[in-house]
This record gives sequence, structure tokens and C-alpha cells, in this order.
Amino acid sequence: MRTSTARRMGTALAAAAALTSIAACSGSDGSAGSGDSGTGKAGAVGKASPVAALKQVQQKTGGAQSAKVEGTTEMGSTVSMKQSGVIGWADGLSGALTITYTGGTMGDALKQTGGDGSVQARYFKDAYYANLGAGMAANTGGKSWIRYSYKDLAELGGASGDVMQDQVQNSTPDQGVKALLASGDVKKVGQEDVRGVSATRYSGTVDVAELTAKNSDLDAKQLAEFKEQLALAGVTTQTVDIWVDDNDLLVKKTERGEMKTGAFNSTLFYSDYGTEVPSDKPAASDTVDFKELLKQGGNTPGGAS
Repeated sequence: MRTSTARRMGTALAAAAALTSIAACSGSDGSAGSGDSGTGKAGAVGKASPVAALKQVQQKTGGAQSAKVEGTTEMGSTVSMKQSGVIGWADGLSGALTITYTGGTMGDALKQTGGDGSVQARYFKDAYYANLGAGMAANTGGKSWIRYSYKDLAELGGASGDVMQDQVQNSTPDQGVKALLASGDVKKVGQEDVRGVSATRYSGTVDVAELTAKNSDLDAKQLAEFKEQLALAGVTTQTVDIWVDDNDLLVKKTERGEMKTGAFNSTLFYSDYGTEVPSDKPAASDTVDFKELLKQGGNTPGGAS
């Protein structure tokens, strides 16, 4: 594989891996209105109506500002991966995740660029950084990290890029809660055990296009473009389930849906709320900008966002 081709493919795959992973962590919608925050005592989820209880969960989980996260994501035959690390949301998105491909065509392509199937990702308010390891560094002048501006990726991705930018920059574990509240379709399922913790489960169905239209800043043209992209991908609705502990904190979230490439499944576990989040950016001397790599390669990598 030519150096420029490997570079373009690697930058595209790193972007896709990191964005898909953090979007899964954030929930189905990154800009849903919060509604009334409510007050109430810990454990309210077991006693209140589903909507009232989830507003309390949204307030408590959103106010925690950081958490450890671990889970898996599958997108048909395209990709399957697992992710673990910590994310924070005190002032925009921050965090550090290890993303490991476990299958799919994207995982195979990543390994062909010299990677080992894993990506180290660091998230900040205006950009994120991806490290694909020594194999990819050979194609970036020896630099280990690639910097991706959310603004640049949104420009490349059109309407879907605009939506993804909003999701990424507003990623918090309570986004799954917001999606259920905004959908108007939520029910309490019952009590279940989640990794040794007693939790209340809630479930609902979210219309992806409708929710985006209701809660995003897309104009009519962008919205029509985004709906067309969803249709091409075969995406319509997602079933969202969340599990909440006695402290009104989210401990697990799943999303399930169908795409033309197969089933979409995401399962995330949250713990250690209030944990410390890494704040140091990779050294500038060890970082190359995504747009600079595109200039060197001569072409824009399709699917970079």
C-alpha cells in the first residue's frame, strides 16, 4: 500500500473509530432539551412516574461531571469494537478512551494500514486526538498523534458531520436519558441486577430523524440531507434502554437498531462518577494536524467523519 493511501485510510479510520465510540457513550441525541430538572431525594427512580424519575436521573447524572465508561459497539458487518476509559463534561467534552476493533471491515482495513486494531483517543472541547500506534506513525513523519478539529470534520461530513459534531461536543452519559424524555415513549421495565448493583430499567423507542429535527440546529437543507443519509444507511428507529441505581445515576445503557449493513448494538457501563479526567494534550512535537495530512496525501478521505 502506498504511503499516501495508508495515511489517508488511517486518518479516516481513526476519525471514524473515535467518533463512533464517543457517540455511543453519549446516547442517541446530543442536543435534546433537558426539560424540568426536578429535585427530590436519592432513590426517586423507584417511586416516581417514568418521566419524573428520568428528569431526576438526568439532573443527577449530568451534574456528576465525569465517569468511567466501558462497553461494546457493533454496526453490522462494518465494525465491532470495545471501548474503555473515562469521560468528563464539566466544560465541554474531555476524556481518554482505548478503542479496540474486534471485527468488521473497518477493523480489517485499520490493520492493513499498519495498526494493531486499537486506537488511543483523547477528547477536548474543540478537537480530539487519535494514536494508532507505531505502524501509523511511520506514515506521519514519526508523530504518534493526529489532531482532528470537530469543525473540520463537520465541514467534511455535511449534515451528518454537523450532527456528529454536536453529539461529540455535548457528550454526557445522560444523553440517553434525554433521548427517552424527548421521544415521549418511555416505560419502566422493573428492577434488575447490573454488575452486582440493583438498578431500575427504563425502555423506549427513538425515531432518529424526528428526534434530530426536533432538537438540533440544522436548517431545512441540512435536515433533508441528513434524512437522506439515514435512509441510505437504512436507519429509522432505535430502542434505548437505561439502568439507574438507587442514587439516580445511570449505570448501564443499551441502544439497538437496524442498518442496511446489519444490526446496530451498543452497550455501555458507567461507574466511578466524579473520577479524575486527564487534561493534558499530547505534545505538539508529537502531533500532526488532520488537515495537514490531507494536503500531503492530495485527497480527502471519504468517510473521515
